[in-house]
Amino acid sequence: MAEASTILKLDHVTKRYNSADGGEPVDVLREITLAIGVGESVAIVGPSGSGKSTLLNIMGTLDRPDSGKVMLEGDDLSTLDDVQLASVRNRRIGFIFQAHHLLPQCSVFENVLVPTLASKDKALRNGAESRARKLLERVGLEHRLSHRPGQLSGGERQRVAVVRSLINGPKILLADEPTGALDRASAENLGQLLVKLNREEGVTLIAVTHALDLAQRMNRVLELRDGQLQPLSGERPIEKKHV
Repeated sequence: MAEASTILKLDHVTKRYNSADGGEPVDVLREITLAIGVGESVAIVGPSGSGKSTLLNIMGTLDRPDSGKVMLEGDDLSTLDDVQLASVRNRRIGFIFQAHHLLPQCSVFENVLVPTLASKDKALRNGAESRARKLLERVGLEHRLSHRPGQLSGGERQRVAVVRSLINGPKILLADEPTGALDRASAENLGQLLVKLNREEGVTLIAVTHALDLAQRMNRVLELRDGQLQPLSGERPIEKKHV
């Protein structure tokens, strides 16, 4: 992949944790090197406990590697302090988790606007309400603006979480098992929505998932096993689906 088209780059990233029995530390991630292109969609699959969420957290600056570098748009994130990393997360990275983490006391509209409260970009804050309305309309929730999360279905709550992740116009969207808590129909709809937004918003999408239906929609599918990433292999190679 040409350097000019790379938005996120991992260079020999290693992460280790102390062993539960007091033995030698365990390398969860081992010397991972990866380049992800602008506007690309990538699925990361692998066994439970293989370190997929740890890898995503390092990509999103929620955790730091023990060695190696993470580069975002050419910036070495290891050189930034915690305050600077918080600014990176707020402005340049969007997060979607299996649990929607919506504030139960706030309306849909208010939940979507929460990330803008910490933004120092005055122009972004001034345009936030208009962007929120447009995004909620795009995901079919324009009639739910005043509803609270408890009045929504699981699929609707997760769509609100998706809009919230996009409100500050991030360059990268990181999704950790985004369909894991949904029924099959809702999961299918959310998968279609994520890929559509990836294509139409131009935001780079990286999703950790056990759902092959979602993984099949991505440009690239990588498997994390024994601490290392590799293209998915097996008896049934994934064929791309289009929405």
